[in-house]
Amino acid sequence: MLYLLDASVLITAHNAYYPLDRVPEYWEWLVHMGQQGKVKVPFEIFEEVKDGPADAEKDLLYAWLNDEATKSALLLPEKVNPLLVQRILNDGYAPDLTDDQIEQIGRDPFLIAYAMVAADRCVVTVETSEPKKTRQNRKIPDVCKTLSQACCNPFAFNKALGFRTQWRDT
Repeated sequence: MLYLLDASVLITAHNAYYPLDRVPEYWEWLVHMGQQGKVKVPFEIFEEVKDGPADAEKDLLYAWLNDEATKSALLLPEKVNPLLVQRILNDGYAPDLTDDQIEQIGRDPFLIAYAMVAADRCVVTVETSEPKKTRQNRKIPDVCKTLSQACCNPFAFNKALGFRTQWRDT
């Protein structure tokens, strides 16, 4: 299984659970899993995280993403299929979205499009299902469910790939 990470996974991990300066093992493990071809971050999502803080130069996550070893290991070496992105917008959100609504959705359709390229891919996001949301307000898990695309949260992802702070000892 190839796990494709949403920006929220990296941002939340750094800000809430595994700060880079306190749990470096997590970030080393992500790079290791990327080198093994088990975890990737699509270009559009990579850029979304890098677009984050106003003072990016002092942000540890920004610096980690700009590290050549991180980029080499985690950046998905593919280009998105624009027809697939359009299908996701039409079938997963709504066929008549305005430009403002598409902008509000952001880069999520790109993430899902990369996952839909093969059956052995899974979207990883911190977003939770909110089935009553419609149009541009739909959440990634609900769009994935509509499109029969595998999706999980970061804790299921960590468990599936066996993250532990002493991962190098196994």
